[in-house]
Amino acid sequence: MRLTKRMKSALAAKPVNEAPLPLSEAVETLKKFPPTKFDQTVEIHIRLGIDPKQADQIVRGSIVLPHGIGKSKRVVVFAKGNLADDATAAGAEEVGGDDLAKKIKGGWTDFDVCIAAPDMMGLVGPLGKVLGPRGLMPSPRAGTVTADISKTVKEYKAGKVEFRNDPTGIIHAAVGKASFENDKLVDNIHAFLEQIRSMQPSAIRGQYIKTVAISATMSPGVMVAA
Repeated sequence: MRLTKRMKSALAAKPVNEAPLPLSEAVETLKKFPPTKFDQTVEIHIRLGIDPKQADQIVRGSIVLPHGIGKSKRVVVFAKGNLADDATAAGAEEVGGDDLAKKIKGGWTDFDVCIAAPDMMGLVGPLGKVLGPRGLMPSPRAGTVTADISKTVKEYKAGKVEFRNDPTGIIHAAVGKASFENDKLVDNIHAFLEQIRSMQPSAIRGQYIKTVAISATMSPGVMVAA
């Protein structure tokens, strides 16, 4: 594959031996790569020493990062009564019941997060075929099935991050924007790593976090000393 001039410049800015760097140095290196015309998303990629085929080794959760991710998410909520009013007041893009379910069943998925009150899961359950493959299905484990609708909507509007290991045991997540100040990116990445460390499955006896890398949307990766 032919490399662009910008990518060649980015690769030239990488450390020669590509050894993992302390977090602050890794962020500094990432920020030295040639910029793009848009504000790139900074992502973290963590390879875990888990067996992703084992249910008790799945690492899944969510976190509100100290400085957000620089993007407000589009949120829809299944709720009724006072909880529906709370969702609307908190900034949800769409709030409903049967009408919203019918819309989604028809193929509409123009949103980032789907939240449901516990008493609405009977209505939401059949939508699994549409929401599941897109990672949008409400889940108690992810905190998107909840009675605290107002707080949850506000967290996601502020950029709450959901994560789950992929089939190869790697977690990928957004941790900010390239325009963030270095110390804010460091804070966000550190908080994310600490969250992952705190979720080590009890079945894991060997090395849990194997490698960590950060990258921007259109940049090479930079290895981080875990």
